[in-house]
Amino acid sequence: MTARSATFRLDSRDVRERVSAPVLRRLASEPLGPSVRDVTDRPVRDGSRGKTAEREDGPGYAGWVTVRLYDTKAQALREFVPLEAGSVTIYVCGPTVQSGPHIGHLRGALAFDLLRRWLEYRVGRVTFVRNVTDIDDKVLANATEEEPWWALAYRMEREFTRAYSAIGILPPTYEPRATASIPQMVALVERLIERGHAYAAPDGSGDVYFDVRSWGGYGSLTHQALDAMEAAADADPRGKRDPHDFALWKGTKADEPASATWDAPWGAGRPGWHIECSAMSRRYLGPEFDIHGGGLDLRFPHHENELAQSAAAGDAFARYWVHNGLVTVDGQKMSKSLGNVVLAHDVLARRDPLVVRYALAAAHYRSSLDVSDQAFDEAEAALDRIRTFQARVARAHGGAFGWSSYGPTEGFHTAMDDDLGVPQALAELHETVRAGNTALDAGDLETATAAFGRVSVMAGLLGVNPLDPLWRRAGDAGPEASALDALVRTMIAQRAEARAAKDWSAADRVRDALAAAGIALEDTADGTHWTVTAPEREDAIS
Repeated sequence: MTARSATFRLDSRDVRERVSAPVLRRLASEPLGPSVRDVTDRPVRDGSRGKTAEREDGPGYAGWVTVRLYDTKAQALREFVPLEAGSVTIYVCGPTVQSGPHIGHLRGALAFDLLRRWLEYRVGRVTFVRNVTDIDDKVLANATEEEPWWALAYRMEREFTRAYSAIGILPPTYEPRATASIPQMVALVERLIERGHAYAAPDGSGDVYFDVRSWGGYGSLTHQALDAMEAAADADPRGKRDPHDFALWKGTKADEPASATWDAPWGAGRPGWHIECSAMSRRYLGPEFDIHGGGLDLRFPHHENELAQSAAAGDAFARYWVHNGLVTVDGQKMSKSLGNVVLAHDVLARRDPLVVRYALAAAHYRSSLDVSDQAFDEAEAALDRIRTFQARVARAHGGAFGWSSYGPTEGFHTAMDDDLGVPQALAELHETVRAGNTALDAGDLETATAAFGRVSVMAGLLGVNPLDPLWRRAGDAGPEASALDALVRTMIAQRAEARAAKDWSAADRVRDALAAAGIALEDTADGTHWTVTAPEREDAIS
């Protein structure tokens, strides 16, 4: 197979680098650095299941893919083999939209965005379903006379969508709302009643419960004995046969709006939380699908109950269970009682969305992630190293240049195939940046260009390539950029004059002033060039 080529054109009027608030405050402008156009974020692949195309200019990875994922149910790493060759089906529990997203929501959604991207690259087509729970006790509790439950749910859903989009999370293939699948939920409850695994409460309330003792596999996901589990607290226990039985359907209550009620054979009401995901996953992916995902906090009772009711209804359900770790803030559990909940809106107002994405992706998806200013600063510095290297290669070419479509390094492949080892993959990316800079310093432009290609592809697969058009913001090529470029070039000229006069202290003052604003200078044989770096932060998370 002949490798593709991408052509890059350097345009001094279109500067790529973006700056943080301190830079804007100090220089009253938004910088834009040299642009490299037509980035190819993904290497060639031949489209067959588990096979990537052999490349003429680098290590090929021909052969069957071996991707291993940690299966929570099996409590072990398992080789991932999809139901259908060249196609992957994933269902991820989405948000309950009673309030806006916090940083934990972003981390969870990003974990499965990374998984989806990697499986698309390594296996093929991915059908990705993430639901919206728009009817729930919490949604009803947060509604007001001025904003009914359905209006609140829609407004919050849009907030989640904006936050996800801001950090580059790909939209789902399907994003069903629970209220759009009520008939499927009713049908699933009917099937469970017919099979003897569910019963209507005898008090005429309209409630329907899953009979946990009727299903011998209950507890198989979390490996708990039934009598050691906490009692289900999702409904009034008045009509339950066993305290562990959970609600499949909640009968109409006098204090709930009529708009939150649907007809059912056992009485009007609304679905329980757990039945929603079982019905929606079946509707959009079928009775058996590849991966079920969600946060670690959903394993019990939500996912345990999903598995029980779907299996009891006769469905094979999910073949792999994947869960992401939770978020702490400065070493403490994030909770309303501690007052340390970090809202997505607040973080995105203070930090570059690309920095937020990098910081949330940098830890392994199954590990606990501590959110702190230090973590964001480190992410910003890491991205600056990538940007600076890409800009150096573009500048060395001095105009349009071509590069072959290299794939990721072998180390990157190995890391990502091993349960999505993003920390090791990022280490491989930065090692390639280091090697590319070394090649540039030695005048080896060919090797540096190859490194440029690999770095851009690896960063693209993780969704953190600074050259991706997604990260270009409005105004990137506007007058503010030109103004900043003029200011910096004036200061560079002043520094050059001071150095020519051997006034080293004056020259240092110019360099230090620019560094304090987040501008780094690089002296080369063909002049001094500037790039944006991470300035000292003046704001904090708390």
